[in-house]
Amino acid sequence: MAHFAERGFHSARVGDIAGELGIAKGSIFQHFKSKDGLFFEVYKKAVRSFAVYMDAPAEVLSQGFFETLRYWLARTERMLHDNWVPYRIYLIGNYGTDLALRREINRFLAAEDPYGWSAYVDYGIGRGDLRKDLDREMIVSILEWTMDRFQDALLTEELDPGLFRKQGSVGEKKEARIQQFLDLMQRAIGT
Repeated sequence: MAHFAERGFHSARVGDIAGELGIAKGSIFQHFKSKDGLFFEVYKKAVRSFAVYMDAPAEVLSQGFFETLRYWLARTERMLHDNWVPYRIYLIGNYGTDLALRREINRFLAAEDPYGWSAYVDYGIGRGDLRKDLDREMIVSILEWTMDRFQDALLTEELDPGLFRKQGSVGEKKEARIQQFLDLMQRAIGT
């Protein structure tokens, strides 16, 4: 995992990984069949290491769907700092692999739901926080896609504060952006 995180998918070499592990390169290919197969297993391990949305503290969950979403958004930077290697693998899998591998990743995400989006949406519908007139799978897809991109944007601002040239401190801008995102989501899928 660290090798891919440090070098990226395209620059990582199976021979170098085998050397670091003290095994023959053929052993890796025998088990994983290809560099894509090895990375795919690394990606699955990385995303399975992240907390699922329903793992928020009980006092946060009791405040409702959108406050729980706020909780996770506010912890985006912490996820990067606490889990740099898995988060980097997640980013490489989403943005730094070829189409065939990305298709496998998408199938895995849809089949396994490692972040627990389905249970989280069911929680929101059950509480009456989310619209019942929308297809449940549509809500899951909207949330999954927009949350991923919004968290990436929050991290981009954290890593490059000059990217967004607006008045106010980084913390104030971050809170304002989170509130705007939550307002948008609430208007789109909330009751």
